[in-house]
Parts: sequence; structure tokens; C-alpha cells
Amino acid sequence: MVVIEMADDTLVAVGLHLDDLKRLRVLEPDVAQETSELKEECKEFIDKIGEFQSIVGGFISMVDGLSKEVEKEKMKAIGARNLLKSITKQREAQQQQLLALITEKRTQLERLRLQYDALLKVEAEQTDFVEQYLLQR
Repeated sequence: MVVIEMADDTLVAVGLHLDDLKRLRVLEPDVAQETSELKEECKEFIDKIGEFQSIVGGFISMVDGLSKEVEKEKMKAIGARNLLKSITKQREAQQQQLLALITEKRTQLERLRLQYDALLKVEAEQTDFVEQYLLQR
């Protein structure tokens, strides 16, 4: 055992080490173990980063989809608002047209009433004339 320890010390002095399986290594066993653990942790970290990127990618896709839906609904709302304004203007124009038509019809009614009164007067005069003519005969 003393010979093995001396050999180990000699190897350590030159920068070489023996691992648990008595294989010759350049790194100390503790450093090699830490390096291996660090390598595993890095691999796990990279895997988690990949998973995170996948989740973020899905989230971004979902948000993009939602933003497109929001934009579509926004455009529908703007279209509906414009249509409502248009309908309101059309109704106002139609109301103005109907008021003008009512005024025109009232004027026409008054004209026809005056004409009717005038015709009644003419009829009465002609009736009187016919009666006087018949009486004179």
C-alpha cells in the first residue's frame, strides 16, 4: 500500500491522477466529478431553456392569434359604428324628404280645397242661373 501511495504521490506531482477504477486521469477525481456534474447541470439547463423557448413560442403564437382576433373584432366594431352613422344620416335625410313631401301635399290639399270651393261657387251660380232661366220661361 505504501508503494501505491508513493506512486499516487508521484503521479499527482506530475499532474496525473488515478480514478476509482484505477484508470489514469489528467484531472483530479474531485474536479472530474464536479466537471461531470457541471456537464449534467448544463445539459439540464439547456433542456429547460429549450422547454422554456417552446413554451414562450406557444405563448407568442397564442398572443399573436389573440391580437389578430382583437384586430378583426375591432374592425367589425368600426364597421358597425360607421354603418350606424350611415343609417342615422339616411334616416335624417329620409325624414327631411318626408317632411318636404308632407309640406308639398298640404300645399296641394289647400290648392285643391280652394279649387273645390271655387267649383262649388260656380255650381251654385249655374244652378241659380238654370233655376232663373226655368222660371222665366
